[in-house]
Amino acid sequence: MPKKSRLGQNFLRDAAAIQRIAAALGDLAGRTVIEIGPGAGAITHTLAARAGHVVALELDGDLAARLRTQLDPERVTVLDQDVLEFDFAGAAATAGQPLLVAGNLPYYITSPILRKLAASHAALERAVLMVQREVADRVAAKPGTRDYGLLSVAVQMYGPVRPLFTLPPGAFSPPPQVHSTVFMWRFAPRFAELGVDEAGFLRFVRCGFAQKRKTLFNNLRAAGYPPEAVAAACARAGAPAQVRAEALGLEALAALWQALDGAGIAPPAARPADENPFPD
Repeated sequence: MPKKSRLGQNFLRDAAAIQRIAAALGDLAGRTVIEIGPGAGAITHTLAARAGHVVALELDGDLAARLRTQLDPERVTVLDQDVLEFDFAGAAATAGQPLLVAGNLPYYITSPILRKLAASHAALERAVLMVQREVADRVAAKPGTRDYGLLSVAVQMYGPVRPLFTLPPGAFSPPPQVHSTVFMWRFAPRFAELGVDEAGFLRFVRCGFAQKRKTLFNNLRAAGYPPEAVAAACARAGAPAQVRAEALGLEALAALWQALDGAGIAPPAARPADENPFPD
């Protein structure tokens, strides 16, 4: 199968991995699964044998046309559509239940896809996704570790993440130059539980993580938060003044945001880039 490099296509050929991905989604009987980037259809065939219905989103028109000749249209709908434009809410309404998602995400567009799934969380139950290993490490990282940062917080605020397994380049055709990790993301947003406003909190954490080598206090001050208000909020939240954002878990970050919000300190006026909590 020829590869179109602009689409970042590396086709999974490891049969055991395909079965593990399908199994990780759970019991698929009667369920609708959205597959992102089916490519040559290796995972699609397995999902189709287990699920009530599969909607396969394939941006490559040639591959989409080929898949339609190979798969039962009663069980699989193949759309040559960009996942970033897909209506997950509409698909969930049609299915009459939350959706399951599977996908081998193209490396060049991983962050926008994660952002799209987060924005569609009300229509989703869980996703089993394959990404570059380094990205998965960041998504699942714990506070105080090297990989923990803005992406970790942004993803985990929409639900828990669990790494499943890692595959070497040889599991794909053609082999990429990196290892790939499969992880599960269960959609259970924590904004209400932690008492924070979704948009405001995500702008706040983007400010706090702006420069990794700076303290949280300095990052917030540079973003336009009044220094005296930040100092007072840190004291009320029990956060050391010189702490870095990377050391704080979701609960601690939420407590700090609440202290600022409770004092009437709104986030600085958002720039366009600040509206994206999922860094590339």
